[in-house]
Amino acid sequence: MAVFLTLLKIALVVAAALALGWLFRRAAVAVTRGETRRALRTAPVTASFGMLVILAYVVVAVFAPLIAPYAEREVVGGQFLPWDSTHLLGTDNLGRDMFTRLVYGARNTVGIAFATTALAFFAGSFLGLLAATVGGWLDQALSRIVDILMAIPALIFSLLLLTIFGTSVLTLVLVIATIDSTRVFRLARSVAQNIVVMDYIEAARLRGEGLLRLIVREILPNALAPLVAEFGLRFCFVFLAISALSFLGVGIQPPTADWGSMVRENATLITFGDITPLLPAGAIALLTVAVNFVVDWQLHRASGLKE
Repeated sequence: MAVFLTLLKIALVVAAALALGWLFRRAAVAVTRGETRRALRTAPVTASFGMLVILAYVVVAVFAPLIAPYAEREVVGGQFLPWDSTHLLGTDNLGRDMFTRLVYGARNTVGIAFATTALAFFAGSFLGLLAATVGGWLDQALSRIVDILMAIPALIFSLLLLTIFGTSVLTLVLVIATIDSTRVFRLARSVAQNIVVMDYIEAARLRGEGLLRLIVREILPNALAPLVAEFGLRFCFVFLAISALSFLGVGIQPPTADWGSMVRENATLITFGDITPLLPAGAIALLTVAVNFVVDWQLHRASGLKE
């Protein structure tokens, strides 16, 4: 009976998520025009639900000071107070409001992950396109450096560098971006190598196009679809990496609200049957799943396959 009730609850949650995705798609189609409207009309319900979740996270991150009832670092009560009307999700190990910390965690965790992904994506894609366009010794040098960096497990390499250079937000962003840019480099170089041999690229060279203009105007537009999909995947990996490092104590440092460190700080509640520490973990999982739904849709569109 218990198993049946659990399966029923899961089915209801899935049905509610699909219904929300369908309603969001209808609303988005109604307010958009042109190519965007045509794309949204053919979007699967899962992708629509993913876009709705991403939009909700962005709204919470931007308007965190207006949504949160208390300040991010304010101690408002005793340790581990239960859920009530004053503290919707109780308090943490220091007496700070958990709902407030969860809201500000969206701004900190997601914001830092997005900035890190953008930096890694820009550096990796530019160097990858450059290596494929120029070729020769530059391609070989950059490829061998990337091979060396990728040979070291990413988490261990991150822990080593953060231990050496410190755990400030700037250091965290630079370390994760450097490590993750190697993956973007490999993809960008592979995609660009199939483009630089095309006739229109040779024609652009004969016209006297400069290197930068050749990359930006000729190669990048034709490599954009897989790179955009890769951006979503990279964001998921970076987001999970930052959360894991914070859980291990070398990521985003207290008293800054961060979902990974919130799980670690309040993990003792799990032994008493309290699900509060699972809420930031659930927030991490939900955003990761939502981004993957949207990325899968974009990859399907880029492939040109029909249903």
